[in-house]
Amino acid sequence: MIEDLIKSNRSCRRFLQKEAVPVDTLRWLVNLARVSASAANLQPLKYILSNEPLKNDMIFSCLKWAAYLKDWPSPPEGERPSAYIIIVGDGNIAKSFGPDMGIAAQSLLLGARERGLAGCMIGSINKELLQEMFHLPKRFEILLVIALGKPKETAVIDDMQPGDGIEYWRDEHAVHHVPKRRLEDIILSE
Repeated sequence: MIEDLIKSNRSCRRFLQKEAVPVDTLRWLVNLARVSASAANLQPLKYILSNEPLKNDMIFSCLKWAAYLKDWPSPPEGERPSAYIIIVGDGNIAKSFGPDMGIAAQSLLLGARERGLAGCMIGSINKELLQEMFHLPKRFEILLVIALGKPKETAVIDDMQPGDGIEYWRDEHAVHHVPKRRLEDIILSE
């Protein structure tokens, strides 16, 4: 059911690193993004797939993780993603990628949940270094990195009460709590 997929699709930052994600699964996920909606049907996105440890290490070195978790810089070895999909915009096709980038990322992440995987959409990227590492011509713009793997953490949604903050947090059992505004607080008019 779509509601269950969406509710279970929380940013996962701790993975069972040794649990491989096959390249066929990554290709299946990109195919979901490929057949998703595209603004003006331009289809300007391209993808870089990685499920190899050395390539994963290169990508990992270009990422920043979980800004609200001040005492946790990133997943330690053993809890890192076992795969990545890098979403790239082709400047020869379009100059703006906003709607497509979001639609594609959501399609990838919902597909991952359907397959028992979890992911994290990462926008805090050293794009210049990653561009160099993959020898990408300047026409390609790195937009997002989707980290993927078997989840090692549990995440729950908490309804925000008036005065609550938006910062996610972990409890003493390492459960990841994600505050969400209540429905009645976001509908302006019925």
